Amino acid sequence: MDNERWSMKGATALVTGGSKGIGRGIVEELARFGVSVHTCCRHEEELNAMLNQWRSINLHVTGSICDVSNRAERERLMDEVQTTFNGKLDILINNVGGLGPGMKPATEFTSEDYSSLMATNFDSSFHLCQLAHPLLKASGRGSVVFISSTVGTAGYAEGLAVYCSTKGALNQMAKALACEWARDNIRVNCVAPGWITTPMSKSVADNEQIFKQITSRIPLGRLGQPEEVASIVMFLCLPAASFITGTVICVDGGQTSNIPV
Repeated sequence: MDNERWSMKGATALVTGGSKGIGRGIVEELARFGVSVHTCCRHEEELNAMLNQWRSINLHVTGSICDVSNRAERERLMDEVQTTFNGKLDILINNVGGLGPGMKPATEFTSEDYSSLMATNFDSSFHLCQLAHPLLKASGRGSVVFISSTVGTAGYAEGLAVYCSTKGALNQMAKALACEWARDNIRVNCVAPGWITTPMSKSVADNEQIFKQITSRIPLGRLGQPEEVASIVMFLCLPAASFITGTVICVDGGQTSNIPV
């Protein structure tokens, strides 16, 4: 077996929003495979607690305080990444995302609601890709992975019109950049999680009636775990996945394939 195809030793990665949930799972998966990871978080105390925890188990992770919805902070983050990794970045994971004002009818969305959600979920990812491009190109084997959502492929019945739109936009951006950046040996893919056990889904998991309703539509009959998303993200970054670009992979226990009859 060609072990180099399955090795990430010596690689470098930036994972946004890596202190909890899916982002934390991705940071830990990459670091366990020998990747030097830099992550970011808005809250200093939260970030420092995770950096100390990772250090205690010998995972090579560094971090920055950054609100990725802010353009100047994104630029400062990438300056820190460039310095940390000596001008070369192998992997960019655009993980940060949120619900903004929460579930809200589209007719009640204010311009501030819209701008804030777009800035966090979409603008930040596009701008970070722009900033990271020369570092990824210098790597010679760059890999970008967006974390979107299954609601970006199938929509949602009520209250998440703008959120769904931001996730659908990430799916399309992955396809477009995959075509444009192939000449630079940069692959771009998207992972679309379904219902995953994270702080963001806690209110659903804690409501027995809603939990049963949701899991009844998932063929595997349960919510996924962050590490189950992280594993496919990790695979997409491996040399073994070198012919995979421009794809959107759902990690949802089969939910998007389950058509109600």
